[in-house]
Amino acid sequence: MMSFVHLHLHTQYSLLDGANRLDDVIAAAGAAGMPALAITDHGNLFGAIEFYDRARKAGIRPILGIEAYVAQGSHAERDPQRKSSNHLVLLARDQTGWKNLIKLTTRSYLDGYYYKPRIDQELLARHAEGLIGLSACLKGEVNERILARREDEAASTASRYREILGDGNFYLELQDHGIAEQHAANEVLRRLSRRLDIPLVATNDCHYLRRQDAAAHEVLLCIGTQTTLADPDRMRYATQEFYLKSAEEMSAIFPGDAQALENTLAIAERCRLEIGVGDAHLPEFPVPAGETVDSYFAAVARDGLEVRLAELRRRSPEVFARHPESAYKERLEYEIDVIRRVGFAGYFLIVWDFIRHARERAIPVGPGRGSAAGSLVSYAMRITDIDPLQYDLLFERFLNPERKSMPDIDTDICQRRRGEILQYVAEKYGRDRVSQIITFGTLAAKGVLRDVGRVMGLPFAAVDRVAKLLPEMEKSLGEAAKTVDSLAAEMKSDPKIREVVEIGSRLEGLTRHASVHAAGVVITTVPIDEIVPLYKTNKDEVITQWDMKGVERLGLLKMDFLGLKTVTVVDDALAILRHRGVELDLDAIPLDDPETFRIFSEGRTSGIFQFESSGMRDMLKRAQPSRFEDLAAFNALYRPGALSVGMVDTFIDRKLGRKKVSYILPETEPILRETYGVIAYQEQVMQLAVTIAGFTMGEADVLRKAMGKKKAEVMAQQKEKFLSGAERKGFRRGKAEELWSYIEPYAGYGFNKSHSVAYAMLAYKTAYLKAHYPVAFMAAMLTSEIASTDDLVKYVSECREMGIPVLPPDVNASEWSFTVDGDAIRFGLGGVKGLGESAAEALLAARRRLGRFRSLAQLIAEIDPRSVNLKVLETLVKSGACDGFGRHRAALAATLERTVDWTQRRRRAEEAGQGSLFAGGSHEEVAPPVDESVTPWPEEQRLRFEKEALGFFLTGNPLAPFEARLRALTTHTTRELREGFQGEVTVGGLVTRIKRAKIKSGPNAGKVMGRFVLEDLTGGINVTLFVDALRKYEPLLVEDAALLVRGVVRERGGEHEMTADELTSIERAADRLITGVRILIPERASKGLLVRLRDLMADHPGSAPVRFRIRAGSGEAIEVEAGERLRVAWSAELAAEIERLVGAGGVERLGL
Repeated sequence: MMSFVHLHLHTQYSLLDGANRLDDVIAAAGAAGMPALAITDHGNLFGAIEFYDRARKAGIRPILGIEAYVAQGSHAERDPQRKSSNHLVLLARDQTGWKNLIKLTTRSYLDGYYYKPRIDQELLARHAEGLIGLSACLKGEVNERILARREDEAASTASRYREILGDGNFYLELQDHGIAEQHAANEVLRRLSRRLDIPLVATNDCHYLRRQDAAAHEVLLCIGTQTTLADPDRMRYATQEFYLKSAEEMSAIFPGDAQALENTLAIAERCRLEIGVGDAHLPEFPVPAGETVDSYFAAVARDGLEVRLAELRRRSPEVFARHPESAYKERLEYEIDVIRRVGFAGYFLIVWDFIRHARERAIPVGPGRGSAAGSLVSYAMRITDIDPLQYDLLFERFLNPERKSMPDIDTDICQRRRGEILQYVAEKYGRDRVSQIITFGTLAAKGVLRDVGRVMGLPFAAVDRVAKLLPEMEKSLGEAAKTVDSLAAEMKSDPKIREVVEIGSRLEGLTRHASVHAAGVVITTVPIDEIVPLYKTNKDEVITQWDMKGVERLGLLKMDFLGLKTVTVVDDALAILRHRGVELDLDAIPLDDPETFRIFSEGRTSGIFQFESSGMRDMLKRAQPSRFEDLAAFNALYRPGALSVGMVDTFIDRKLGRKKVSYILPETEPILRETYGVIAYQEQVMQLAVTIAGFTMGEADVLRKAMGKKKAEVMAQQKEKFLSGAERKGFRRGKAEELWSYIEPYAGYGFNKSHSVAYAMLAYKTAYLKAHYPVAFMAAMLTSEIASTDDLVKYVSECREMGIPVLPPDVNASEWSFTVDGDAIRFGLGGVKGLGESAAEALLAARRRLGRFRSLAQLIAEIDPRSVNLKVLETLVKSGACDGFGRHRAALAATLERTVDWTQRRRRAEEAGQGSLFAGGSHEEVAPPVDESVTPWPEEQRLRFEKEALGFFLTGNPLAPFEARLRALTTHTTRELREGFQGEVTVGGLVTRIKRAKIKSGPNAGKVMGRFVLEDLTGGINVTLFVDALRKYEPLLVEDAALLVRGVVRERGGEHEMTADELTSIERAADRLITGVRILIPERASKGLLVRLRDLMADHPGSAPVRFRIRAGSGEAIEVEAGERLRVAWSAELAAEIERLVGAGGVERLGL
């Protein structure tokens, strides 16, 4: 059996061009008996490390390369006449070639990007050692010259590349995808090979896995190039031959080129790159003269502990009763010794330094996260704010002295000011040694449906409607096609939709784009591009080409600077309080505050970090937490694993005294007492192993990891070690086995206590603010969600529940953020949709200059016109931000265009030197007046415009006119349901926040149910439609639809939820409340009008009797009832048609 190696292959990391998934293409190559496989993505090494590891694991030698873009002149030029570039395949033979490949791709993005990331021949010559080059496809420079009938130039180009890369390192590449130009080029390439003594190599330009993937690949190209299949000028591949061909297929294509085929194996044999797993590479931290890194680290930690101890003496001297100061000092010295011994002193100084910088500049930083909170050194150096002795946190959970591995210190930073920390770190260690990390977005289920639909020319509305049928977080489009009944029905009834779903299923999961990771930063000891290739985003951000896993795999220092919203919320709330004269030190608040615990116990935790979910609120209501340790435990226990084995129920029953707290051995009580005998934390497992079985802390950490991974063989070894150790310490084996049996099922679900305590502390502080300063806290909370309409809706509703008014935006009172206005919150300009930051800043700048705007005309005249256009002004009016001018919104909107024109004329006159904008009199005298004769918008339209501008209804509700009808049609309001009613009900309201979710268990597992919030005039309630109900009533599920819902209300998770049995439109249901329709006939109505009126009623047959009101010649009104044949079905459309005939106000609905 012959063999062959593919040396020209594009994976999913040739973004929106390559469709080869790494595992699939590696498996296919292995199944075909290929000993090696290359990756040559367009200009980048995004997938190189992942490909290398996966190929090695599959027993295939990985060959790492790129298909480079070579500029026709200098790669630094930006010449529109020479924007085209040529292709060149480059493969790394060894470490030197690999480093040169990294340099080349980095420079192509940082210096050479012009439409594509480009290198040039001069740059290649500087970094050619260790590389093998192939002349590439028809876009290669050699082929381009051949097709232009310039064979001598082609020969010269080939010779030049041989000279650059060295003898035997450049190959002329034969390809045959059934394209005529390739046949012609191949003949010349063979001739040039003989003439120049440059070897040939045969390749297939693999962009997808199988021939049948060609159609889906065409759609992928259209997604990438923003075109449609119907576009005659779109980019397309000429044939369906760009797939991973077998050795036999390649031999059949090139029957006379045996050497070119064999050369693929020869090249693979020469490419022997080894990429080892790197040890930690820590940058050198600069220390003062006379100090070493170790000595300075110890000095900073010791000095820091003295400051911490002084604070404890002042604030909480009672802590020393349990742990004397000597215990703190002893623990600190132990940690210092371990950290220095394993070589991580510099790491701690790096983290300490940038957190110190943040604190010095009042950049908010979180109290700590992860296992770092278990280190006293971290506490002493103010890396964290959690005292590990007070909460029995273990240093060894953070850094195991018996297993040298880099500890992980992640830092929560204020979202808005994270960039300042990055700037500081870059300046400290060198911009060429600090970089953010890349992350890749993929074609996800809903997005790929919309993309494929657009490419295939389907109307957006039709595809969007189908996409919305998918459950939230749906990961598999193919799976959804089987389990989502409504999607299956759409596919069955519409072949186009079926095709969209089928193609989308093939493309789903492919890499769509590259962007900046939200947290990851890498710091290196040498310039980064000596180790990691770099990429430049379209915002000119320089980031690594490898993601977090790739960077960590090489042993580089990766740090997470997480922009945490809650840290920003707390800081904003404190700033609001300072502005109002209240100074609050959250580090000094009591941890037993009754009002704060009432927030938790009543489940009023909307906006409270980590405690917002309905399940968590239910747990809080059931458990009634009364001490800080309870909150930390809930943070650990509210996890799927712990919930599934009943740990939460046991914890609550024991806490509330419904079950007795018992201990298998009395020696375990000090370890398990605070969690009522339940193993909630990984640290408890470690302490039990040390106390009962005599493990060292390092050994206990190994046990902790083993229990988490649940590997049977390892667990058996650990069990025997535990039992033997317990016996040596004098415990009976039977009791030790009983304890092991108790530990084993729980331990796998135990959580990191250090992290639980740190985040419980942040949650407690946010709850304290909510309990004691609710207006400031909710204003900060709303500001944090200013870009999310759904979350603004949620927190505005929360404000209403709390009795805090939310005032509409106001051009004379609003800031960008939500602000406190007396006992109310003023809506922020940043929450007005379509306003934008530059427009808001222009408005605020003008207001700061003037004091306040006296009229709409002055507002328009004084704001920078480059930032505020007519559409922005319309948005301001619709949002209610201009209501303070004393004119209704319709009148203001009608005046806008004339006022803008007037302002532009005056501005032009001023610029021409004809005086200032308001010279010679007040602006009211010269500006177009607001037209008072304009009819105000009907309430429904006013609210619709308001929702368009704000994302929701703030100053009214479209249901208000139906209040009497709702009372007649419903049994309860949503407020009455929330107050405790359970049973069968009928409620009415507006449908909002529609979601679909997969059922996880039971007979309908995998099928889809619907959820929405039904909002009436008193609030809202969560409604669920199970499979059958969703299938039946899905057409009625439209945002803001006014529905009557019949169903059953139950208390679930501490909240009242409704299961819907029947949905009806309120308009249709209200037909039962109509007693008649009255039509006012105008005086001297023509016979023709009466005939048209009769025909109109005949076209709307129904049950409502019609009465005609006619004014007699004497002026007296008489009323005549029409015959039964003219009874009508009332609707808004019928009313509009009647008014068109008899005039506005000429029809009246009778009854409710």
